[in-house]
Amino acid sequence: MTKICDGDQVLFYLDSRRHWLLRVEAGKSFHLHRGILNFDEVIGQQFGSFATTSLGTKIAALPPLPRDKAIKMGRQTNIVYPKDAGLILLLAGIGPGSTVVEAGTGSGALASLIGYHVSPNGGVISYEIREDFAEVAINNLEKAGLKGIVTVKQQDILEGITEKNVDSVVLDLAVPWDVVPHAYNALRGGGVIVSFSPTIEQTQRTVEALYASHFTEIVTRELIEREILVRPGKTRPATRMIGHTGYVTSARKVYPPRVTQH
Repeated sequence: MTKICDGDQVLFYLDSRRHWLLRVEAGKSFHLHRGILNFDEVIGQQFGSFATTSLGTKIAALPPLPRDKAIKMGRQTNIVYPKDAGLILLLAGIGPGSTVVEAGTGSGALASLIGYHVSPNGGVISYEIREDFAEVAINNLEKAGLKGIVTVKQQDILEGITEKNVDSVVLDLAVPWDVVPHAYNALRGGGVIVSFSPTIEQTQRTVEALYASHFTEIVTRELIEREILVRPGKTRPATRMIGHTGYVTSARKVYPPRVTQH
């Protein structure tokens, strides 16, 4: 069993709409509509225990998952939804020891999820052209404990990828088709490129570039997520749902066939 220590990040969960990712520090507290949560009373308790506010409200103190850190991190840009991030990780074959190039970093949410899955022996090189975004991402990734696993490069990936023989290239940017030739040169044989785009026009141009650059197994997918409200005698789909967020296109690098001399 793991105890909550001074300085740990804790996910305080009240219900599906009210939950907070906080760093507990001795002598400090958190004010919410259900009273004051004193961190001194939380430190030393087991993860999975209930913390009690000054008004008697009980809130679960949970160890944050990688998805919690990604969703809750400070951001200046939209992030890839967990449903799409999970598909990207699966299609890219990302796991412990993988070397992954990613662009653009944005606030670092997707980079943090990839970094968690390549740990402890892999690495993520994330390209971000904007200095302000890069600074936010570096701060977020350090808070997520991924310093040394994820490297943020303030560089325009449209000018090229310096890394070679990487396992995967993951793209979330406006013009992924312009990066396809660079991705081909960076990938090892059989390596995977995965591109996330919100519009079909972006997706079409990316697929055309993939066909022109010696990629195979080119497939585009879209995921729709609908929560089911399970209640005794009245189970039904939720009124609201996460519909279209983007198209996920994946492909694998192959070498041009050799020309047989007759």
